[in-house]
Amino acid sequence: MVDSFRIGIAGLGTVGAGVIKILQTHQTMISGRAGCSVEIVAVSARDKSKDRGVDLSRYEWLDKAASLAGRDDLDAVVELIGGEEGDALELARNALDNGISFVTANKALLAHHGYDLAVLAEENNVSLMYEAAVAGGIPIIKSLREGFAANEIEAVYGILNGTCNYILTEMRETGRPFSDVLKEAQDKGYAEADPEFDIEGIDSAHKLCLLSSLAFGVKPDFQTLKAQGISHITAADISYAQELGYRIKLLGISRQIDGTIIQMVEPCLVSESSTMGAVEGVFNAVFVEGDFVGTELQIGRGAGEGPTASAIVADIIDLARGYKVPAFGIPALMLADANKGDPGEMESRFYIHLTVIDKPGVLAEITAIMRDHDVSMEDVLQRGRDPENSASVVITSHSTKQAEIHKAVAKIESLDFVVKNPTLLRIENF
Repeated sequence: MVDSFRIGIAGLGTVGAGVIKILQTHQTMISGRAGCSVEIVAVSARDKSKDRGVDLSRYEWLDKAASLAGRDDLDAVVELIGGEEGDALELARNALDNGISFVTANKALLAHHGYDLAVLAEENNVSLMYEAAVAGGIPIIKSLREGFAANEIEAVYGILNGTCNYILTEMRETGRPFSDVLKEAQDKGYAEADPEFDIEGIDSAHKLCLLSSLAFGVKPDFQTLKAQGISHITAADISYAQELGYRIKLLGISRQIDGTIIQMVEPCLVSESSTMGAVEGVFNAVFVEGDFVGTELQIGRGAGEGPTASAIVADIIDLARGYKVPAFGIPALMLADANKGDPGEMESRFYIHLTVIDKPGVLAEITAIMRDHDVSMEDVLQRGRDPENSASVVITSHSTKQAEIHKAVAKIESLDFVVKNPTLLRIENF
């Protein structure tokens, strides 16, 4: 057993300062749990003069994060810089190549380069740890890698972005439009100044990519994962969904079906009485379906200083204990190329919201197109005209192939009485 475990930290934003705060506040407790003292040796960030609310005077300051990778007095580097390329990637490669374990919250880095970094870690007999990269303080990485190790995983899915869940919750509770609630989320610090990664589903896709790799033993493959965000969701959609007994959630879904893996990130309708429907605000929820455990659920805050820093420190403690496990649950060279299934072949129920000119024969023509594409309608809501003489037609379908309903909606969209782009959302039964 070693006397101390020495770390360097690159990036001293909210989470980096949170890591230092935890290690300073719980120094004795963490040493007891780790079996040795955990010591911060050096730190690096852009601005040395910035007040971060923690005492940095006892640590060596490095102007360049890359310098951490060349030191011989570190057991692990903690990377909290962010970004899939640049300094973060250089630091990861150099640290691992120099025999230093690497801890990160950087889901974009791992979604794009996780396989190569996992191979490099194993070649140098060190660890690549990333509990904080997915779902903040929820220990879903450890759960998939260890707790569910005896199971064949059939599916992993859930609410993976707290910003989007907060926006959709506020829109439902207040009736306000997307743009107003997004601005509020930015003011509260839930959304970035540039919120694209969150609201367009990219952040959720990065996370789902990592969960799929862990669940199914495949290489992370972000490039083939298509994501749709929530920026097109209107207050009217949320109201109509509620009238039908549903709530709209941005979901990441990965399922293994007949030897193929189908992945998607998209807003879906879920029953308001379901467990998924009850997860509100900034909370994340991750469901895992295993062949022996059945369906398991973990819920918690998916971001923020406390939860994310807690997950980082948990990884540090594991490394200090001498714990070592392949990054994606099995040796990296055993990870397979995913056999991707076609989402178009999946059958689901769907929600369609059409804005049309209010005139006779419109519904009959819509119905005929649905019939021609073998789409059976279940519920139909028709709401009266507005000052522009348009009306809303909301349809839920019976179970049908995604490819067919996309063709039907594309055909309807081309008709001259359709005045806005239709909204098409999957209905998921959990």
